[in-house]
Amino acid sequence: MSNTPSGPGDRLVRIGAIIFLVGTVATLVTVAPLFLGTDPFPPVAYAVCMLMGVGFAVAGAGVLKSIAVQRAEAAPQGRR
Repeated sequence: MSNTPSGPGDRLVRIGAIIFLVGTVATLVTVAPLFLGTDPFPPVAYAVCMLMGVGFAVAGAGVLKSIAVQRAEAAPQGRR
């Protein structure tokens, strides 16, 4: 573990990365039967693949939150 303090959007980025990885694994599992020649999974399995996009959006929100906080800290007092 590192001793660097956690930033304001770090938790969202970590959660987004985990959600993205779950979606990636679901995509690989869902696409595998197409290459193996077996029966495809039901449509619900394809919906789980959408977690990749959700995870990407959550991580992006964390990055934007971090940027907003850094800009607010760097702004002069009169501009707030």
